[in-house]
Amino acid sequence: MARRSLTVCTTPGCPEYTRGGRCADCSAKAEQRRGTSTQRGYGSRHRTSFRAAVLARDPECVCTAEDHGHEQPCGKAGRHADHYPRDRRELVAAGEDPDDPQHGRGLCGPCHSRETARHQPGGWAAGQA
Repeated sequence: MARRSLTVCTTPGCPEYTRGGRCADCSAKAEQRRGTSTQRGYGSRHRTSFRAAVLARDPECVCTAEDHGHEQPCGKAGRHADHYPRDRRELVAAGEDPDDPQHGRGLCGPCHSRETARHQPGGWAAGQA
């Protein structure tokens, strides 16, 4: 099995070496700044009003063809209620209720991770084209 060589932490100015991405210290600091899910607006109202209703409506992943390169949704079990087409921040800024299920879609884990990486500020693909 090939082993990754060590690279410098991706946090600007950090000299630590890691097997990829951020070093453990920078990762811990970033997670602390991020806050808990409740602090980010995903509290009990989100779970009961938004998540439950979206997943009841979309029990299977509804990712689009452009999301995964196929003509049909992947059809895996929906596990994540994803804000779509606008994210939670945009809905709040527009004065709309981010916990209204009409602003969501059900996605499987891999599709949700891919969408978060691709579209969220500070997501895994932030700063990349």
